[in-house]
Amino acid sequence: MNIVYRYRVKNLNGLLNKQARAVNYVWNFCNETQKHALKWEKKWPTAFDFVNLTSGSSKLIELYSSSIVQTCLSYAKSRIKSHKSSLNWRGRKSLGWIPLSGRSLIQKGENFAFDKKIYRVFKSRPLPIGAKIKDGSSFSQDARGNWYLNVCIEVPDVAQRSINSGVGIDLGLKALATLSTGEIIENPRHLAAKADKLVKSQRARKKRQTRNIHAQVKNARADFHHKLSHRLVNEFDYIAAGNVNAAGLAKTSMAKSVNDAGWSQFRNMLRYKAIRHGAWYEEVDEKWTTQTCSSCGSKYSEARPKGIAGLGIRQWMCSCGITHDRDVNAAKNILARSGHRALVEGIVASNARECQEVEA
Repeated sequence: MNIVYRYRVKNLNGLLNKQARAVNYVWNFCNETQKHALKWEKKWPTAFDFVNLTSGSSKLIELYSSSIVQTCLSYAKSRIKSHKSSLNWRGRKSLGWIPLSGRSLIQKGENFAFDKKIYRVFKSRPLPIGAKIKDGSSFSQDARGNWYLNVCIEVPDVAQRSINSGVGIDLGLKALATLSTGEIIENPRHLAAKADKLVKSQRARKKRQTRNIHAQVKNARADFHHKLSHRLVNEFDYIAAGNVNAAGLAKTSMAKSVNDAGWSQFRNMLRYKAIRHGAWYEEVDEKWTTQTCSSCGSKYSEARPKGIAGLGIRQWMCSCGITHDRDVNAAKNILARSGHRALVEGIVASNARECQEVEA
C-alpha cells in the first residue's frame, strides 16, 4: 500500500508560489481544451492528448516537465472521477499545488532535491529505510500560506490479523462515538471552543487571525481523530462503523455541528489505519439500529424511540425486559449487522440466554 509522509518546507516559498501559478496555467489550459472539444462536438481529449499538447512548454512557463505531465494526468483523472464534462478553474483563491513524479524527487540527507534545488524541511519523522518515492508526491499549500512536501512511498502490505475482538461504532453529535462495549467518547467540539475568538476576529475583519483560528481548529480535530482511531485499531481486530450520511446532514440546520464532528475524516482514518495495521474495517447500514432491540431483535416495542419525536429518548425498555441505552444499542446492532459472523453468533447466543433468564 502507499502512504504519505508530510513535511513542512522551510525555504524557497517564493519559488513554489511561482511554480503553483504555472501549474494553474497548465490546469486551465487542459480545462479550456476540454471545453473547446465540447463546444465543437469533438472527441474528448485523453490524458495522453493533454500531455502531447503541453509538450515542450517547460521553458516557456518555467515549470519542470514532470510537473506538467502530472498536472495533465491529474486533470484527466479528476474529470473521469467527478463524472463532469469540465472542472473548475484554478485561480488566485486556489491553494497552491505542484504535483511531482516519483523519480523527480530525490532525498538528500535530511532534505529533498527537486529540479536541481534543495528544499529544506522540518523532518518530524524519517522515511523508512530503502523507501521508494512514488508518483503522487506533491507540494501543497495550506490556508495560511505555508508549503508542505507530501512524499508518497510504498510499504509492504500487512497480513490481516485473526479476529478475536470486534467493536461497533455509532457516530453522533453529543457523543462523537458510542462503542458497543458501552464506552462513550465525548465530542470535543473544537469549533465551538474557539467560537468567541472567531466571531471577534471576523467582526474586526482580521483575515490572518481568522485563518489561524480555523487552522488551529482543523489541526486539533485531526489530532483527536488520529489518536482515537489509532487506539481503536490497536484494541480491536474488527471495527464496524455506521454509514451516517455526513454530506446530507451538512446541508441541514445541523451543518455546523456535523462539520465540527468530522465523521468522514474519522472514518477515513479508521479505514486506512485498519489496512495498515492488519485490522478489519467495515461500514454498515445504520437504518433502524436505534429502534431495534439488540437482545431479541424486535423493532415493534411500544417504548422504542420513533422518528424525530423520539430523539429525546435516551433510554428505553424492550418488551423482552431489557433496558437499552439508545446509542449503545445502536452500536451493538451495527456490530451485529457486519460481516464478522463469528462474533455475531456469539452475540446472538448471549442475547438468547439473557432473554431466557428474563422470561424465567
